[in-house]
Amino acid sequence: QVQLVESGGGLVQAGGSLRLSCAASGRTFDNYHMGWFRQAAGKERDFVAVTHWSGTEYYSDSVKGRFTISRDGAKNTVSLQMNSLKPEDTAVYYCAASRRIAISTTPSAYEYWGQGTQVTVSS
Repeated sequence: QVQLVESGGGLVQAGGSLRLSCAASGRTFDNYHMGWFRQAAGKERDFVAVTHWSGTEYYSDSVKGRFTISRDGAKNTVSLQMNSLKPEDTAVYYCAASRRIAISTTPSAYEYWGQGTQVTVSS
């Protein structure tokens, strides 16, 4: 059974920082690309960032320059460093893994999902 577990969410003031982590178990994820998505209350689940197993990174325009995704394949972990946080970043953040060759921003491309961690950014 594959399991992804997010951690690191919490409450932070606008302009602050948080670092989210995702720990994977059940299989080796070295050859998967790992992504982060977020879902605000009453909204659709939106793409945030992804790192391909080759090292390629891609970010949504809304977080580009503020967020950084990284992975430690040996430890089967992926992190999301979030800086200069804004109230509109408030959402439940999910990590996800995909075995597809091409990098994707579409939730349907990801086979495995964590349970999410709440990030709240106050004004």
